[in-house]
Amino acid sequence: MEYLGIDMSCAIGSLRNGEFPQKDCLLPLISKLVGYCLVAASITVKLPQIMKIVQHKSVRGLSVVAFELEVVGYTISLAYCLHKGLPFSAFGEMAFLLIQALILVACIYYFSQPVPLTTWARALVYCAVAPTVLAGNINPTLFDALYASQHAIFLFARLPQIWKNFRNKSTGELSFLTFFMNFAGSIVRVFTSLQENAPLSILTGFALGVVTNGSILTQILLYSKPAAAKEKKAN
Repeated sequence: MEYLGIDMSCAIGSLRNGEFPQKDCLLPLISKLVGYCLVAASITVKLPQIMKIVQHKSVRGLSVVAFELEVVGYTISLAYCLHKGLPFSAFGEMAFLLIQALILVACIYYFSQPVPLTTWARALVYCAVAPTVLAGNINPTLFDALYASQHAIFLFARLPQIWKNFRNKSTGELSFLTFFMNFAGSIVRVFTSLQENAPLSILTGFALGVVTNGSILTQILLYSKPAAAKEKKAN
């Protein structure tokens, strides 16, 4: 008995016999269910950040390059998972995150007028290359190398923002809710990747996500207190 790639027969069989499902039966089932819940939740992950930018009409404290690299990372990750034929529950959120990341970058461009020519050049290069990567029309060896570099891309997507937060002692318009969901999602994905026997390269990427998103989340908590105190004093 299978629904959306979830094998229910083991669990249902145990329950019919009046027994609680065994660990080997229950963990893969939980992994699949959590995976699909994460895919559903990913639809709204970046909306708080987008709404905060639009509401305040400001991108204060945000690193443009960091969010551009995030788009590149999501593109490579999604393309690689599709190429490897992993189940949708193991990577589905990447599609929704990519769409939202593109909207987010568009918002940053809009509220960062005038946009430098170098920024437009980067955007054009991405638009030219992304369709080929997503279609998987590249050499398999190059694809593996590209995915290996994806971890560095996500790492460097976070480092400029982490450094900017540290230097300014402020997180500007960064959304706590967005980074909390990113952090929680990365933790869940480490679990589901282990259960789905995903390649080590994919597991490593999610583990890095736990560290980097956790760092920014910590900065938001630390730097929001002084900012709130300063605002209160000004009033």
